[in-house]
Amino acid sequence: MSSGPGSDPHLLALLRAIRLRQSAPDAAAAGEADAAAALSEISPPAPQSAEPAPAPPEAPAPVPPAVTSFLRPATSTGGATRAGNVAGIGRTTPSGEPAPRPAGDEQPAAPPSTRTGPGSELLWRGDQGAALGRSGLGPGARRPGAADRAGASAAYGVPVNRVNPITGINPGGPVTPAPAVPGVPPARPIGAPGTEFPSVSPAEYAAHFARNTTRRHLPSDGMDPGDTLALRDTQRLLSTSLTFAGGIDEVAERLWRALLQAQPDLLTALPGTADSQRRQLARAITWLVHRLDDPPAVVAGAGQLGAVLAECGVQWSQLHLVGAALAEAMRAGMVPGVWRQDFDQAWRWTWQHVYEWIVHGGTLIAYQPTIWETEVISHQRRRPDLAVVRLRPFLPMPYRPGQYARVEVADVPGIWRPYSLAGAPQVDDVIELHVRAKTETGVSGTLVHHTRTGDRIRIGRAEGDMGLPEEPGRGVLMIAGDTGVAPMKAMLAQLAALGDTRPAVLFWGVRNLGELYDIDELTALARQAPRATVVPVVAEGDPGPYPSGLVTDAVAAYGEWSRHEVYLAGPPLMLAATGVALRQLGVDPARIHHDAPE
Repeated sequence: MSSGPGSDPHLLALLRAIRLRQSAPDAAAAGEADAAAALSEISPPAPQSAEPAPAPPEAPAPVPPAVTSFLRPATSTGGATRAGNVAGIGRTTPSGEPAPRPAGDEQPAAPPSTRTGPGSELLWRGDQGAALGRSGLGPGARRPGAADRAGASAAYGVPVNRVNPITGINPGGPVTPAPAVPGVPPARPIGAPGTEFPSVSPAEYAAHFARNTTRRHLPSDGMDPGDTLALRDTQRLLSTSLTFAGGIDEVAERLWRALLQAQPDLLTALPGTADSQRRQLARAITWLVHRLDDPPAVVAGAGQLGAVLAECGVQWSQLHLVGAALAEAMRAGMVPGVWRQDFDQAWRWTWQHVYEWIVHGGTLIAYQPTIWETEVISHQRRRPDLAVVRLRPFLPMPYRPGQYARVEVADVPGIWRPYSLAGAPQVDDVIELHVRAKTETGVSGTLVHHTRTGDRIRIGRAEGDMGLPEEPGRGVLMIAGDTGVAPMKAMLAQLAALGDTRPAVLFWGVRNLGELYDIDELTALARQAPRATVVPVVAEGDPGPYPSGLVTDAVAAYGEWSRHEVYLAGPPLMLAATGVALRQLGVDPARIHHDAPE
């Protein structure tokens, strides 16, 4: 026991008494006096008696219980003896529960205290640093006196029947502990059942990470090395089975036919022709096999595919048989005896996880816009300030001929500009943009002057209400100015692809003959359609073989349009003037359609 700063002088005095008693029997009286003096400093001093104190006995007196209690091993925590275990008060078991008092371990009675003011009662003496100090018990507290205290309770300043506020035990009361205070209810879980945090103790948490020391050296994606090896084994099985099945093109062909037989509505909901859908299947399977060992990329790609399929109107129940159809497409291309069970399990396991990520991505379209990544496959400068840009989306993009979409380029991030889609979903998966550059920079300037084949362009979902009328026998009148011919070109392509026999006329008004940048392709589409006609109208200069003047005059001179559905596209002034002229010609305003100018 150290005697430096922080040592308890009362405890040192008691220990000196014990040493004296053990070393010299004739010093028992001196040790007993030292012990009584030490205890008197803790408890209130006893009242002075008029009678002199009795002389110490000559024979060695038995050691007082207060001293013998110190001969028992004291409960300690972290190697430090608890001062609160004096005379057995506050002893606890290793589990933290109060230890029962042994038989015969009575505590010595002490004279009653004469202190009656506030601050005279020690509420509790427990672990080091846990003492609550002295405090008055309030106006309603009983005044301590000779009748209020007994035994060690008076000696240590602890009132009788006073419950320890920490453990709920009455130190001076019966051995049976008082009822425990009701516990605090657990925290209410956040979210639906099953989403709350697991109840793991700190010890279990530390033990878990002690067993899994490899997690401290994980790669950036958080994958365990064992998981990466398992994914690569699965990747090898998929790649090997593709080779044994005849290659990616043959597998995509068999898969497309299997889906056509099992889920024809699934293929009908997707844009493109049979050939373009088979090419997309081949690209999707190749992409999946090559990136299976990169889970973050697979999850992101499957999520984007789910959003695209949801935009196309695909039902998730239609995808349940895709995994089985994919495995069957593999097996059917192999010679007998080559197909293995692990091939089948690898493809079904892969599709099971991809399906879950696809469904998750499909649910996100209600909370965030769907974006298609596209690649520039063709860039043609038709005029110094105008270009025709053809894009191929990596995933199917549904749109109706006549609609537009917003475009973002990498050089101008965050800026989206609307452009009409001139492609034909019924023919292929290529999107065509007609762009006139307003400046050297910006979205239009970048698309015209700084875009090259292989560049990436992002496109949002299709918008707009323009499109061929649902009434099959109703004629179509299309009037375009400048690059407004792009949505009309898409509707002409749809008429040609479907072999639609309804009458359709396109009037394309331009300023001069050099602005007819796409007249050859438009004329070719009109020839493919059963009853379509293209009429260019040149306002200034030599019109060549085409009519000259205002486009509205040409429309009025051509015929009667009250039984046609009318579509307009072009500059805002042209839209306003043409709308007024059509109403004067007797066209119902409800039959005139155009997108709001921006």
